[in-house]
Amino acid sequence: MCITFKSHVSHNELIMNTLRYFDFGSSRSLLLLIARIAVVVLFILFGYPKLLGFSGTVQYMASSGAPMPTLAAIIAIIMEVPAAILIVLGFFTRPLAVIFIFYTLGTAVIGHHYWDMTGDALLPNMINFWKNISIAGAFLLLAITGPGAISLDRR
Repeated sequence: MCITFKSHVSHNELIMNTLRYFDFGSSRSLLLLIARIAVVVLFILFGYPKLLGFSGTVQYMASSGAPMPTLAAIIAIIMEVPAAILIVLGFFTRPLAVIFIFYTLGTAVIGHHYWDMTGDALLPNMINFWKNISIAGAFLLLAITGPGAISLDRR
């Protein structure tokens, strides 16, 4: 008696399973570097002008209702310029990613409280609030995965 087994896995299922469990192999570290850059480029682009125009940044913080506007401006600049550059370099990546989670969630609540807004301000602030939530999720993934081998942390 000869027993044959038929595969019940279709070609499409095989492709999906391959993609589902694909680990990116030797590209993983390069892709983590690209991801680190992509996650923080926004902070660097908007943080640098805050640094150059510090007094204007303090005024903006005050007008947006941020508590202790001078301290808020200093924190924003530190997070958005040197801390973001350290993420790109992959230095203290995991602890900085956790700090960025709290920073991003804090700026979402303090700076984009769309639930208190009406009219033209509501939609852009709602978008920016949920964008910040998404960015916090990216930092959570970075805290879990680490920076990869192409980093000063080399993990």
